[in-house]
Amino acid sequence: MPSVTFEVGGRPHTVACRAGEESRVRMLAQMLEARWPAADRAASGQPERAMLFVALMLADALEEAESRPPVGAAIGEAALDRLADRLEKLAEALEQADPAP
Repeated sequence: MPSVTFEVGGRPHTVACRAGEESRVRMLAQMLEARWPAADRAASGQPERAMLFVALMLADALEEAESRPPVGAAIGEAALDRLADRLEKLAEALEQADPAP
């Protein structure tokens, strides 16, 4: 099984991966390294805490990407869910309202 060695925050890390995935692991490591300076400043130089901040930054970016409508879509799934909930509440309110004379 191949392995990839990369640096994050000046520290070397070696990760095993499947054959052919080496370039993807390097690309993912670059994402970590790109966020390291801001995380390191926020963590006051504590590497373990900085890595936690990097993970939180990536989780935030993932959540934002998942809540964005897909390319070419007129409206995202989350917005559709909210709209469906509002329409259901409106329909319930109309059903419970007194009929007009």
